[in-house]
Amino acid sequence: MKRLVFILPFLFGISCSEKPSNKISEEESKRVQEKLAQPAGFSKIEFNETTHDFGTINEGDRVSTEFEIKNVGKVDLLILDAKGSCGCTVPIPPKEPIVPGKSSKMKVDFNSDGKPGMQEKSITLIANTETGVETLKIKANVIAKQK
Repeated sequence: MKRLVFILPFLFGISCSEKPSNKISEEESKRVQEKLAQPAGFSKIEFNETTHDFGTINEGDRVSTEFEIKNVGKVDLLILDAKGSCGCTVPIPPKEPIVPGKSSKMKVDFNSDGKPGMQEKSITLIANTETGVETLKIKANVIAKQK
């Protein structure tokens, strides 16, 4: 047993003394470095509009709109998450990837109950775009309920 303990470090010392980089050809190393230097590729997103104005609505109205999302990039567009700035604004993003050159719709619902006055809400998308975050807005002039 003592011999085995003595021999093991000696064997590992020999096998680990050669640098791993010496085992990779220079050509292979250059190819890998070039591949790593290339951008991984982001999708690029275009919207039919970035702000939707519902105009004047009555307090308590529930309104909705659809934003058209087009992938003008070279890789599939993935909408990873979509959140409204408050609970009254609910986005429903596409679940499937949007392939390059294609479009999809994202529905956004707005509940004006308890929101009198001028309202502007934002919808934040987390996507595989260069910035990673895209922002849309909705707005409405909400006429207060008569008391």
